[in-house]
Amino acid sequence: MFVLIAGGGRTASQLAKILLNQNHEIRLIESRRDILGRIHKELPTEVIVEGKPEVSDVLEQAGIARADVVAAATTSDEVNLVVCYLAQRKYNVKRTIARVNNPRNAWLFNELFHVNVAVNQAEIITSIIEEEMSLGDMMTLIKLRRGNYSLVEEKIPPGAPAIGVAIKDLNLPARCVIAGIIRMGEVIVPRGMTVFEEGDEVLAVTDPEGARELMQLFEGRTA
Repeated sequence: MFVLIAGGGRTASQLAKILLNQNHEIRLIESRRDILGRIHKELPTEVIVEGKPEVSDVLEQAGIARADVVAAATTSDEVNLVVCYLAQRKYNVKRTIARVNNPRNAWLFNELFHVNVAVNQAEIITSIIEEEMSLGDMMTLIKLRRGNYSLVEEKIPPGAPAIGVAIKDLNLPARCVIAGIIRMGEVIVPRGMTVFEEGDEVLAVTDPEGARELMQLFEGRTA
């Protein structure tokens, strides 16, 4: 996969390193002399394109016409929006990702400006806090499909309603699938007849509403 990154800040340069380690092809565009001095020490010279990422000639020099993904990660919301707009409108890039620097500008980062995914740190942190508060001890391991579904983990405590009940009889949420059970260090492939036991670590794929319903089944009873 070929990824073009606009911006050479810490986040962008770290992204470039990760993608290179995963054997992806990248180009990173940066114009600031002090930043260029740093990233030339961190990244191969051939992946760095010097210039302003909102300029068409610079984008073309970086190979935007054949990019699979453009990640606009500069410190300017205006530049990030221009890069995404040009990427899809002028160069037909299939996927654009943009960093939101000022949360007040988040409403601009949408399909109208050809931003497929907006990375808004304030929104991400708020979402994590709300999720942690609403799901108690349930842990989100990974987000799937833009966050609509997640792989979650919950350990069944003493007194939980699910103990001694087979999966087929548990009345699981409609949007929930039990993906695995870890019991005494061993992984159990769940079947309809599998019975939950105290201490089981349950892995499930579900949406936020399903996760809340599942948590109620796995909560311990208080005296």
